[in-house]
Amino acid sequence: MPTERLFDNTKTAFALKSDSELERAYFLFKMISIEPLVRIGTAATNFALKAHLPIEGLIRSTVFDHFCGGVNEADCLPVIEKMYQKGVSSVLDFSVEGKESEHDFDAAMNTILKIIDFAKNIDAISIAVFKPTGFGSIALYEKIGNGETLSTKEQAAWDKVIKRFDTVCKRAKEHDIAVLIDAEESWMQTAADDLVTLMMKTYNTEKPIVFNTLQMYRHDRMTFLKSEHLKAKEGGYFIGYKLVRGAYMEKEHDRAEAKGYKTPICASKAATDANFDAGLHYILDHLDCISLFAGTHNEASSYLLMDLMHEKGIKNNDTRVWFGQLYGMSDHISFNLAAEGYNVAKYMPFGPVKDVMPYLIRRAEENTSVAGQTGRELALLTKEKQRRKLQ
Repeated sequence: MPTERLFDNTKTAFALKSDSELERAYFLFKMISIEPLVRIGTAATNFALKAHLPIEGLIRSTVFDHFCGGVNEADCLPVIEKMYQKGVSSVLDFSVEGKESEHDFDAAMNTILKIIDFAKNIDAISIAVFKPTGFGSIALYEKIGNGETLSTKEQAAWDKVIKRFDTVCKRAKEHDIAVLIDAEESWMQTAADDLVTLMMKTYNTEKPIVFNTLQMYRHDRMTFLKSEHLKAKEGGYFIGYKLVRGAYMEKEHDRAEAKGYKTPICASKAATDANFDAGLHYILDHLDCISLFAGTHNEASSYLLMDLMHEKGIKNNDTRVWFGQLYGMSDHISFNLAAEGYNVAKYMPFGPVKDVMPYLIRRAEENTSVAGQTGRELALLTKEKQRRKLQ
């Protein structure tokens, strides 16, 4: 059985961090733990960037270098190679958000193609990722999901979205690189789900190449998973799912209240946890057809997945099961799992400093709002500082 205190091993968790990097991580999480400071820092940073003040160097040397791999693929390579020496793979995530033009959508697709081409000869990168709204407007996904009639112009735009998905998934299959397609807001997700299922039918003929994402804070996701499994069995193709708890809770609640419909989010954190763990159980019971990427910073769920694998006789390095965390967070989970031979990948955001700032601000705000996350990071960093006698 997995060792229950595996994630307390800070020597393994922070082996790649120099003393100065450890101190920087401690400082950043200490700042993030103070909510008013995050609000003030966010406002000041946005102002400074809009005013073209010379602060990119400061951002690059602090929060950017902690949570991002670099400004482009090649810039990330030293970090990727260093992590892979410890058994941790990388998922390069082009984290530029909020673009809306056809030119931007094509540029995003071309960046993902470039990442896949870049990854094909690098063992440390066997997975790529993109967001559906990187390839098309959220309004278009919403309209299609609602079954509304599209104008000629909208239909042409949607045909381009399908083509972008298909181009990326085809390239991924050619190079044997898995591609994770992120989930977003519930009101655009139906159209995205249908499109990802189409890609699975087309490209998951021998094994899962295309993975969808299930946000398990949605109370309907287990029903959806079982339905998709049935379709795959009947259609003779494989499916892959990244399981996460979810990222848009406040926005989902606010919209449901404003528009007068039942919130799609589980009634409580406990219900979300139970839903996530039910997803782990279900997929591990059907590994013959479904592969899993467990995207979680939750220690209990990580231990549960290890236990289930052990109970079912699934080898630690079975290629159908992956654990994933964000770069710059939960190293105590990632590196300790990798040391035990599990498949682990870090989501590694990259992009120009200014363009990645919305992502970095979201990271800071989420760390502030997630109960216990920042406190756990600080406790582990403090423990490692004490072990190294840095205090």
